[in-house]
Amino acid sequence: MRPRPLAVRRFLTVLATAALTAPAAAPPAAAAPRGAPSRTAATAIRGGNVLYSAAGRCTVGFNATKAGTYYALMAGRCVGGAKDWYADAARTVHVGVTEAVRFPGSDYAVIRYTNPAVSYPGEIDIGGSHLDVTGAAQPAVGQTVCLPGSTSAVHCGPVRALNVSVSYPEGTVSGLVQTSACAEPGAAGRPAVSGRTAIGIVIGGSGSCASGGTTYLQPVVPALQAFGLTLH
Repeated sequence: MRPRPLAVRRFLTVLATAALTAPAAAPPAAAAPRGAPSRTAATAIRGGNVLYSAAGRCTVGFNATKAGTYYALMAGRCVGGAKDWYADAARTVHVGVTEAVRFPGSDYAVIRYTNPAVSYPGEIDIGGSHLDVTGAAQPAVGQTVCLPGSTSAVHCGPVRALNVSVSYPEGTVSGLVQTSACAEPGAAGRPAVSGRTAIGIVIGGSGSCASGGTTYLQPVVPALQAFGLTLH
């Protein structure tokens, strides 16, 4: 099955849980990995924010850490062969380099942040509000997952199937999560959560919020385990 590009004619307004709508408090400084940049830095990159490369733009799914270093989890198909990543479209603020890409087979990439002047909170951006993500888990069929949009809208729906495969011209991606939560246009790469728990990264889908659709997620847990990363 080959997903069509995400296209939504109009959005359904979905009431999210309080956890998804309330700004999250920043964790104490003592909880940050050693060598972590200050969270009071003028520039911060969170899950749901966009990074830029010479090849285009991709969305950060979640921020993670390992041995005092910050990383971003992103959609592998989007990252492709891009190496350097910037916080701005003009590519003047360099923030990281591509550490690994897993596509096809899986669909995720690991970006290593390199700029200590920028902060990388363990939060996702929901239209200016911030949700602190406290962990990651594999979903279960029937579990509700939510897709925070780039605006304040949050779209939720149940998990329909696990271990789903999707075919692309480059090859097949397996082990995906299928959900009926609808996604906004350009949602590929955005985070999917259940409460404050990270579930997956949007990689594609079909249909619309008006007529009903399907969204596919790359689960987060396998990517974290493969590289020894931890959400913070």
